[in-house]
Amino acid sequence: MKIKVTTPTPEETAKLDLYNWGVWECGVSTFPWSYDAEETCYIIDGHVTVETTEGKVEFKKGDLVVFPKGLSCKWIVHKAVRKYYKFA
Repeated sequence: MKIKVTTPTPEETAKLDLYNWGVWECGVSTFPWSYDAEETCYIIDGHVTVETTEGKVEFKKGDLVVFPKGLSCKWIVHKAVRKYYKFA
């Protein structure tokens, strides 16, 4: 199960209508997480490493991240994160 990270253009972010998505914030921390549904999020601020059985994925401000349904991972929040998010 791969985490997909891209850097969308302003046109792509406008098309996603992400400003109408929910907002989630988290301070510097480490915690386990699993996904019951696919989640797409756009990182407003912060720096995070997510560890899975397949390796590590890093993302930061400006990245669009898609977490697949069924993924179990560990979040390592290096810099407080704020993101827009939606579940499929």
